[in-house]
Amino acid sequence: MNCLYAKILDDLYYIGANDRQTTLFENMWPLPEGVSYNAYLIRDEKTALLDTVRINKVDGFVNKVLEVLDGRKLDYLVIHHMEPDHSGCITDILKLFPDLIFVGNKKTKSMLYDFLELTPDDDKFIEVKDGDVLDLGKRQLQFVMTPMVHWPESMVSYEPNDKVLFSQDIFGGFGTVDGAIFDDQADYNIFRSETRRYYSNIVGKYSMMAVKAIEKVKQLDINIICPVHGFVWRENPQTIIDDYEKWANYEVEDGVVIVYGSMYGNTEGMADHLATFLAKEGVKNIKVFDVSKTHASYILNEIWKYKGLILGSATYDNSVYPNMYNLLNVLKYNKIKNHVLGIFGSYGWSGGAVKDLKAFAETGKFDVLETVVEARGTMHKEEEEQLRLLAKEMAEKLKEK
Repeated sequence: MNCLYAKILDDLYYIGANDRQTTLFENMWPLPEGVSYNAYLIRDEKTALLDTVRINKVDGFVNKVLEVLDGRKLDYLVIHHMEPDHSGCITDILKLFPDLIFVGNKKTKSMLYDFLELTPDDDKFIEVKDGDVLDLGKRQLQFVMTPMVHWPESMVSYEPNDKVLFSQDIFGGFGTVDGAIFDDQADYNIFRSETRRYYSNIVGKYSMMAVKAIEKVKQLDINIICPVHGFVWRENPQTIIDDYEKWANYEVEDGVVIVYGSMYGNTEGMADHLATFLAKEGVKNIKVFDVSKTHASYILNEIWKYKGLILGSATYDNSVYPNMYNLLNVLKYNKIKNHVLGIFGSYGWSGGAVKDLKAFAETGKFDVLETVVEARGTMHKEEEEQLRLLAKEMAEKLKEK
């Protein structure tokens, strides 16, 4: 199988693979643009491989590692993160280099057994903590612990000689690297949405820990960022740092996401009227999603971007529409905050959806709009006027700073 390769600096190499076959990341989040798995190899007085790739890319990866080593043995395998898309080839590398020494933290060692049934002896595992340094010769790796971004053993390393940050999942993104391995070879604006979708889907629920991790790495003098997904940032690393800092702090832009669940069109009609009223109030960025048609992954991505969120649901068996219920769960465990929230819905003979949406609002850190609109059957003139008022309240909140 093919594997990607690039020289980053003298004796520092990118070795990675594009995955266009896997349809769901973590068997949950869609990958229409694929994903890349990135690893790195340092050839110094000692050699070090930094992470591996997913097992479905093992053949090409192992062959490229051997090619870059050019007859040398592998001294160290540094494990920044044990998730299988980065640890998948560890046993294959170990078979080739049985004398290599693992480098990781205390939790990494236990996970080597949990996931791969490996129990390296103490002389075959270097346990590192915050600030510890691995000397490779001309280069050194300084380790920084970043727990729960997004697994408990997660850590990054920094090479001070060339000011390179090996950032594991931090500063990564969805999407394959299509020819452009480095940020200066592509227009990042094309990839920003998929990068934010990666953040919101994978890292977002741990944003408090991400903020702490970013504060740590911001103390370093960084020229290059080498993440395990997406571009190698060699020209404008501050761009991805700024984006991640913004997303981790729940900084939002003016705009409104309307998400509705509708069976026969009554709630959908309310959503369309609401969007029209928002536009008349001067709101420029309006996104409308049918929760039954659009995967929660994409809805969450847009919610992470915009300040306004309006949820509408038909009543289904005296409760919120099932597909809306699933979205509410996604929003709950991602701990969405810093949003203005509006609520509307419809019902046939008895209500329930709006009641459930109100209950959801109480579980989060939302600025909830006063007007709540609920129609019995189709929308009537009274509900139309209430939707107009709801739009006005939302527009006014967006103007507040």
